[in-house]
Amino acid sequence: MSTAQFNLKKWYQFLALGFGSGLSPKAPGTFGTLAAVPLVILLLWAGNIYLLAFVIAGSVLGVYLCGQTARDIGEHDHGAIVWDEIIGYSITMLWAPLHWQTLLLGFVLFRLFDIVKPWPISWFDKNVHDGTGIMLDDIVAGIAALLSLQLLLPFLPLG
Repeated sequence: MSTAQFNLKKWYQFLALGFGSGLSPKAPGTFGTLAAVPLVILLLWAGNIYLLAFVIAGSVLGVYLCGQTARDIGEHDHGAIVWDEIIGYSITMLWAPLHWQTLLLGFVLFRLFDIVKPWPISWFDKNVHDGTGIMLDDIVAGIAALLSLQLLLPFLPLG
């Protein structure tokens, strides 16, 4: 990881860095996704409409947060920028029942798609830039994980 200088006193960097979770020296994307879990639990508990509203607002806001933070440090998609992981995991969990098994499987599926980046995720990662590019590959990874989770739900022993 580079020696970029972040400033958590700037509200947009605080959010882009996943409330500081992205500053983990190892696996910042995983720690950023972990930071999303309590938020997703709260929003799923409140109702899927709240999680959907967060996904929409967070995606739009994320283009600014991630883009401005990347410009501040002079590095596109620095590993510490994890707001995109927070939104990607939130997308994964849309319309999933609130259960530890769905939370865990959604986490694993999202991280798998985010790390491996199969097509079309890899295309977005390589070809779309700025804040939009930072967000878009994780949005697509979240959609892929959402579809996979929904396909697997009937096979989970939720009870």
